[in-house]
Amino acid sequence: MTDAPPPLVRRTDARGITTLTLDSPHNRNALSARLVAELHEALAAAGRDGDTRAVLLTHTGNTFCAGADLKEPPATTGTLGLVALLRSIVELPKPVVARVAGHVRAGGLGLLGACDISAAGAGSSFAFTEARLGLAPAVISLPLLPRVDARAASRYYLTGEKFDAAEAARIGLVTLADPAGDPDALLAPVLEGLRRGSPQGLAESKRLVTAEVLRTFDRDAESLAELSARLFGSAEAREGMTAFLERRDPAWVPGTADEAGAGAAGAAGAAAAEAGR
Repeated sequence: MTDAPPPLVRRTDARGITTLTLDSPHNRNALSARLVAELHEALAAAGRDGDTRAVLLTHTGNTFCAGADLKEPPATTGTLGLVALLRSIVELPKPVVARVAGHVRAGGLGLLGACDISAAGAGSSFAFTEARLGLAPAVISLPLLPRVDARAASRYYLTGEKFDAAEAARIGLVTLADPAGDPDALLAPVLEGLRRGSPQGLAESKRLVTAEVLRTFDRDAESLAELSARLFGSAEAREGMTAFLERRDPAWVPGTADEAGAGAAGAAGAAAAEAGR
């Protein structure tokens, strides 16, 4: 009999807080089909647990979540799986709190957007890298656009620039930030406050603040899932993802076709690697 692989999502419980740890370091906690399924199942189990007052979502390694696993780009079914996961976080009758002590990219930002409260500390950075790959932040817009500053979304969706924890807090992507500090220190009073909430009080209070996000899911989930699947299947996205995996600039970057020599190739590779970090 073959031994079962170790879980990609680990659960621990302490004083009313269920901690779910993303533990897939080989692909920087990317949203593989298996990780999405395990996280969805773990959230549902926490939602049924009468002893759980809140869920803390954290990670191993220096990346909270790198977004989609580019080695298994999602078909429509995979895209709908991400829609279901994000909605399950928003609909869970327990508050979900994100603890970020590392990089967050692309689809990983959707997890942050779906969480009720989030804290980012030293070593954290953020970027919407989809446009650089021939994609768009389609499905993750469902929880993000109702919560993030609209002008900031316009900038970072389009440019793919990297920004720090302080900027993430300024634009509403995270709740609390200390670029030089420990997210656990930021979250200590938050978790203590959640422990004091009644199950009914927490559930109904969360329902009030997530109502507009859920209306966005009801209105746009199907069309954005279709858009995401179409983009992932396009020739332009295939070039973008191939270039990323090969650590080079994609063909549409001005001057790419004229680059020659080891120095130019190395610079292109470094730029591609940085875009996806």
